[in-house]
Amino acid sequence: MPEAAAIDPRLLRTALGRFATGVTIVTCIDAEGRFIGLTANSFNSLSLAPPLVLWSLREASPNLAAFADAKRFAVNVLAEAQVDLSRRFATPTEDRFAEGAWARGAQGAPVLAGCAAVFECETVSQQPAGDHRLFIGRVLAFSESSLPPLVFQGGHYHLLGEVL
Repeated sequence: MPEAAAIDPRLLRTALGRFATGVTIVTCIDAEGRFIGLTANSFNSLSLAPPLVLWSLREASPNLAAFADAKRFAVNVLAEAQVDLSRRFATPTEDRFAEGAWARGAQGAPVLAGCAAVFECETVSQQPAGDHRLFIGRVLAFSESSLPPLVFQGGHYHLLGEVL
């Protein structure tokens, strides 16, 4: 095992990529009332009582200020059929919200129709952690469907298969 100071970030990223994750689009409304969103796979459940989730965003992200100032955010867990939206929200695009069925959720943040799940949250904590900022949110509302989620692993999207 390499010492922490000797760890190559590229090799670490490859090793971390062995862990399969779901794919989300995290959204908020900025101070001017614009929809802000980005693809993230750094989403996790944190607590059931109280209902808390967490996700992280690079400190260098151009969207950091909007999320840092937002009181509420939504985590849209993408379904397999939404892979194109995942790609769209992962790259610089003039109007990311021009595609997909978007609406303001009950808590104010943009929510996407046809997702595997949606979590509408209020930000309860944010803190720097290395080159990222951790956001912890209290779940205020959620919905889920039986649609299979989109999965990301090893730098590629994957579909779920049946375990025999």
